[in-house]
Amino acid sequence: MQIESLQNPKIKNLLKLQEKSRERKNQGLFIVEGTQENELAIKGGYEAVEIYICEDIYDSSIKFGNPRRFEITRAIFEKLAYRKSTGGIIGVYKTKASKLEDLNLPENPLVVVLEAVEKPGNLGAVLRTGDGAKVDAVIVCDETVDFFNPNVIRSSVGTLFTNQIASASKEEVLAYLEERNIQVVSTFLRDETISLYEADFTSGSAIILGTEATGLSDFWADNSDALIKIPMLGFVDSLNVSNAAAICVYEAVRQRSK
Repeated sequence: MQIESLQNPKIKNLLKLQEKSRERKNQGLFIVEGTQENELAIKGGYEAVEIYICEDIYDSSIKFGNPRRFEITRAIFEKLAYRKSTGGIIGVYKTKASKLEDLNLPENPLVVVLEAVEKPGNLGAVLRTGDGAKVDAVIVCDETVDFFNPNVIRSSVGTLFTNQIASASKEEVLAYLEERNIQVVSTFLRDETISLYEADFTSGSAIILGTEATGLSDFWADNSDALIKIPMLGFVDSLNVSNAAAICVYEAVRQRSK
């Protein structure tokens, strides 16, 4: 079936799913733009329910299973697509629950915990780091951003689907970590804070990072096994949360690779 009008109810619904978290939650659906991102969604076990293809652009052969397939004009694709060079494909998928109890952690895991991350681009960048460093899970506590926000998927270049993810309250996350003897290492400035490079990440570890605006809450500082800081040698005293996550995670990876 070919869709040629922006007024088509299907296209109007795609725009709703793009723009409104409430619609994604109510419908249990989200959209994925781009060839690589759709491939990773399928490999990650997400179920495609609809596929929209612009035949003028699409030249891949992704095996989606049996979703409903629609052809759309270039004009419609360009209206829907944030980037015009992502392969001429947009998929609609069922969301998945992101619960702590569904995580499958190995012995001696490395986990990243983000408290109340506010910006989808930062969450996406942390997920990209999580994939690159092969962390065992990325957990968001007291979330203020939707995992299935198109900006998260876009900025993660599809690695939302390659990471184990979960969301819960900070109290639930702390209990989960303590039950599994995973040390809590928080980025927080106090008298007892040590340099990142003095911390020991060779045992099971959760690296806790805070919001872009205010950093971590006292809750994590009061319940941590270690408090760390990244040495700042210039004129500013903090880094973007996604940059801080990458530096901390790769220091942990370096220690574990010895």
